[in-house]
Amino acid sequence: MSAQKRSSSCLGDLTIIVALPSGRTTEVSVSQSATVADLRATAVRALQLGAVRIISADGTVLDPTLPIDRAGLQSGDTVTAVALPPAKLAATYGAFAFWSSGTSTNLTAWGDRECGGNLRRVKNSLVDVQEVQSSSSAFAAILANGKVVAWGDFEGGGEMTQGVKRKLQNVQHLQSTHSAFAAILEDGSVVTWGDKRAGGNSSSVKKRLKNVQQIQATEWAFAAIISDGSVVTWGDRRDGGNSSKVQRQLKDVRQIQSTEAAFCAIRNDGSVVAWGLADYGGDISKAQDKLKNVQHVQSTELAFAAILADGSVVAWGHREYGGDCAAVQDQLVRVKHIQGSAYAFAAILESGRVVTWGHPGYGGDSSSVNDLLSDVTHPVTHVQASERAFAAIRTDGQVVAWGHAEYGGDASGVQNQLQNVQHIAASKGAFAGIRSDGKVVTWGGSGYGGDSSKVQDRLRDVTQIKASDCGFTAIVPDAEPVTWGVTDGDGIFSDFDSQIGESEESGENYESEFDDR
Repeated sequence: MSAQKRSSSCLGDLTIIVALPSGRTTEVSVSQSATVADLRATAVRALQLGAVRIISADGTVLDPTLPIDRAGLQSGDTVTAVALPPAKLAATYGAFAFWSSGTSTNLTAWGDRECGGNLRRVKNSLVDVQEVQSSSSAFAAILANGKVVAWGDFEGGGEMTQGVKRKLQNVQHLQSTHSAFAAILEDGSVVTWGDKRAGGNSSSVKKRLKNVQQIQATEWAFAAIISDGSVVTWGDRRDGGNSSKVQRQLKDVRQIQSTEAAFCAIRNDGSVVAWGLADYGGDISKAQDKLKNVQHVQSTELAFAAILADGSVVAWGHREYGGDCAAVQDQLVRVKHIQGSAYAFAAILESGRVVTWGHPGYGGDSSSVNDLLSDVTHPVTHVQASERAFAAIRTDGQVVAWGHAEYGGDASGVQNQLQNVQHIAASKGAFAGIRSDGKVVTWGGSGYGGDSSKVQDRLRDVTQIKASDCGFTAIVPDAEPVTWGVTDGDGIFSDFDSQIGESEESGENYESEFDDR
């Protein structure tokens, strides 16, 4: 090392050159008291990367806990940032599952054991996990060999009979209702399991489930698009499982959207077909004539909203919960995106302005923050929703919240911390925002994860947040995921490491009504 380099490292901040395997480089500045983790966080922000490892010039992976000087780095040195396999999270009502695709590391789960938070029964089988889907109380994982492993509450789909397991070969995709799963196999056939009332038994339509392209779900029913554009449904008849009244219209379908108890299908000609409970959007008769050239459909729990080719919007379903947008119809021009809470909609226009409708107390009335949502100098880029509130990110990184205060509609208590926010996640009644410096800010109901004070010292360099109904988990590089929130009123989520290896009663292989016949 040259004398000049040594002297420069004694004058203040250090300049480190960070290179990517592609050859792209950037110079970052860190203090002499910084750690390798601080260097990594600075590099991630500068290069807009996900999780990375920092490797020295001699090929050593640097321990993130080491101070810069103890890691052997001086000003002017070059290190390499190597991307880690993307970490992924899935959540049931009260549990989380964490895995990294591209590695053979077994998946880890924690939280409410009855909702899939304990893995003892299946842990040895969870190797090379590719994707995970969740019902309200169970998980199902697709492995690299195309098989599926399920765990959690039996009635939620956490158990499979031996007959179902044998059929689950070369699985390509999983979908779930409240308490059942449906798997699309490589040959386009479908295998289902879980509560038969929620679609866990597809025997009545089994012969028609061939060449399936995609599956959508309400709370208690499934709808599958076949390669010829037709649709097959099963599960609770009232909640969309029975499409007989509109079956002749279900042709040339390219996309299906759902509320809690109704489906709507977008056809190739831009027309829409709906079925299921009328108050949940299953009755489209009053909007049918307006639904032409539909590009996209979004939903609340009880209503649909369609964006047409000209950027206008048509809504239908329960009038009080987003099914009637007449009061703001003239404002819904050049709509770019729509976000739904449980009971209201928020539309982002091309100008970055936000227009809302639906239940006024649950986010449908944004008049109190309209000035912030209509600032063309700092337009809104993203809107997230809890059950009864919204939170919007503007281009200046500021966050605007509205709706029910106890569900995250009031962020005034943390507003001064909501600076340079890059991403927002929402549980049922709270929000968590990731700032550009990797710190996390939370607000909303403490029972839904709105209070992160007990884990705030661990929420550094956060790269991703996943929400369950009543809590959050944050991914932190080279550390265990950080979880906070409440489960079923029983208290704070168990610590991540305390759940590993805990015993779980071994489940039996049940037959009868939960098998796919």
